[in-house]
Amino acid sequence: MFVQCAKFVECHHEKASRKLSLFGTEKTGDTIPLAKMNLPLHGLSGDIRQDNSYSEDPYKADNGNFIWIQQFYAALSAKGRAGFVMANSACDTGHSEKDIRQRLIESGTVDVMVAVGPNFFYTVTLPVTLWFLDKAKLGTAREDTVLFIDARHVFYQIDRAHRDFTAEQIEFISNIVRLYRGEHVQTVDGSNELLEQNFPGGQYVDVGGLCKIATRVEIQEQGWSLNPGRYIGTAAVDEEDVDFLSDLQRLYEEFTQLSDDADALRAKVDAAINGVLGL
Repeated sequence: MFVQCAKFVECHHEKASRKLSLFGTEKTGDTIPLAKMNLPLHGLSGDIRQDNSYSEDPYKADNGNFIWIQQFYAALSAKGRAGFVMANSACDTGHSEKDIRQRLIESGTVDVMVAVGPNFFYTVTLPVTLWFLDKAKLGTAREDTVLFIDARHVFYQIDRAHRDFTAEQIEFISNIVRLYRGEHVQTVDGSNELLEQNFPGGQYVDVGGLCKIATRVEIQEQGWSLNPGRYIGTAAVDEEDVDFLSDLQRLYEEFTQLSDDADALRAKVDAAINGVLGL
């Protein structure tokens, strides 16, 4: 994460050592020497040390998501912003988690929610949601609204089990947020065409299947859910495209099944040959 932050600053023709100030905590002491080694390898410097932290958290283990969320919120300054990854369940869970989510929404700090599809992490295949908090929007026209983005169908397929965002896709998603915030868009990574297709007037509009600005009243009507799928809906599809999409889905499922069968057959053949050769 630190390395990506440095690259972001460099893309804006600044020096990371001058523009970035980082603070973090880590429970595992063995992580400290790894971090110390990684920073200079990328031309960064830092003061990393080990100390003791004490706490008595009154939370159950299954409330871990909201411990993190509250920690991010509490760390923000009056103009601070935070972004973090959460399991999808944190958007809809009930009981005490719902109460915390409601108070967070009523505080006007929740700014943007982005749904991300599966297979973006090597160790976790489940889809996730990106949360963005912004205390600076208090007192602005955005205070009572939240921008929801459905990016589950925006990805680059690395292989059958892994996905990623291209630089163009990241820029496009970021530009949706910039339009929502009334900021200037950036097109250095080639997102011009996607912007023109979805926002031809250069102004933010709700786009079915992609993005939606929801008011606090609308969120309350949805039981204080922050699940983007509850608000965005589906993209408009031409009738003549329905059969094509249906056929494409069927063919893709068939292709996936054949690929799995081929992998299983290859494993059996390899095992048989290894058995004969005594390998």
